Amino acid sequence: MADIRILIIADNLLARAGLAALLSTQNSFDIVGQVAGDDQLPDDLDIYRPDVLVWDLGWNPKPPIDRVSSLIDEAGSGQTLPILVLIPDETHAAEVAALLSIARAGGLLLRDSKTDQLIAALPAVAQGLLVIDPALGSAVLPSGEPTPEAPSEALTPRELDVLQLLAEGLANKAIAQKLAISDHTVKFHVNAIMSKLNAQSRTEAVVRATRLGLIIL
Repeated sequence: MADIRILIIADNLLARAGLAALLSTQNSFDIVGQVAGDDQLPDDLDIYRPDVLVWDLGWNPKPPIDRVSSLIDEAGSGQTLPILVLIPDETHAAEVAALLSIARAGGLLLRDSKTDQLIAALPAVAQGLLVIDPALGSAVLPSGEPTPEAPSEALTPRELDVLQLLAEGLANKAIAQKLAISDHTVKFHVNAIMSKLNAQSRTEAVVRATRLGLIIL
């Protein structure tokens, strides 16, 4: 089996170096690069062609979370590279878990997780699985974070169906086939969902809906 190509992402240089030193001790891992999670990241992905991203969000995870969301949106449904995310505590766990569910492959661990947890999670993520640190199990439920503002208007049963499939990472065409409706109708429902949830993207809509308890990861 080929080595897993890993790109390490962290705004902090020392965090990148520490992760690289830790993971490079494993014969099955190939550390192809260490970069900051800035606007150059799409170009970095083209250069390094990793199998998995290991993304340390640091001690102020909100700005990097926004960049993770943008990366998933840019990649498109079903095309997202598996991402193993490291967070400092449970504060943003539900939000990150919702993003990873859209990516359909990824991992969520605490920054201080044991080395063997990190090493075990990487092959699973590379194989398309979703891995959540047991310590974050309760935090990824909607009750684990403050509830955002309720939708401006209640979602219809069909919109909830579409929303759940969005959370599973399906593209419009796949949703249309699953629900036996047209692509145009799916697009109409997606736009209505985003409007009611005051979301600027499909990804943001899923995150908000997860925190409201409208869908199940």
